[in-house]
Amino acid sequence: MFATQAVVEVSTIIIFLLSAVLAVYLTRNYLRIKARSLIFWSAGLWLFALGVILEILFAFGIYSEFLIATYLFVVALLVNSLALGSMELLKSRKLKWPYYIFSIAAETALLYSLVVSNIGNIISTYVVWGILPLLVVTMSSIITFVAAIILVVIAVMTYLRTKNKKMLSIIAGVIIVSVAGSLYIVQFPAFLYYSEFIGIVLLWFGFFSFKSSKQKASANKSSR
Repeated sequence: MFATQAVVEVSTIIIFLLSAVLAVYLTRNYLRIKARSLIFWSAGLWLFALGVILEILFAFGIYSEFLIATYLFVVALLVNSLALGSMELLKSRKLKWPYYIFSIAAETALLYSLVVSNIGNIISTYVVWGILPLLVVTMSSIITFVAAIILVVIAVMTYLRTKNKKMLSIIAGVIIVSVAGSLYIVQFPAFLYYSEFIGIVLLWFGFFSFKSSKQKASANKSSR
């Protein structure tokens, strides 16, 4: 468990820098190739970075019910955004549109639950850790559970199709980042931050190595 406020502050700042750089990288890729999956994935990483900014504020002792409600909403949105990015890899509109509708309905319901619920202070030893109202937990769990299933299934399908081992790192990173936001309810609150760090490192390795592999493949193809 994190023992001091300084350790929590430094850890969250490092995680923010890693996530922000990766978000910039994915956003630049979207602007270059205009793939719709990238806009959702980059949005998910920007939301992740925003969530970590809020964790930094909590680590410095800055807290309010509005900030924690914003944090919980952002956590659910980032998971959903990553899942929407994965859905864009599918060509069937019959599969995509029901999830779009579900996402709007579920996020609206979560927003309502955050507005009407009394969350209180769920910060312990400078990290997010506490019991949430049942309505908030229910709506957050529904969004996260459905998104996690979509992420795992589509990621495995993509790996089986491409056989690119770098996809394994991306798959693991996306899954860990997606579930990290809900780990404040376990009995080891610092695990939230460990998971965020591990997830971002895996995504770094996967995305940047994947880019290098594509560049080498293009160079080999051009030399023939």
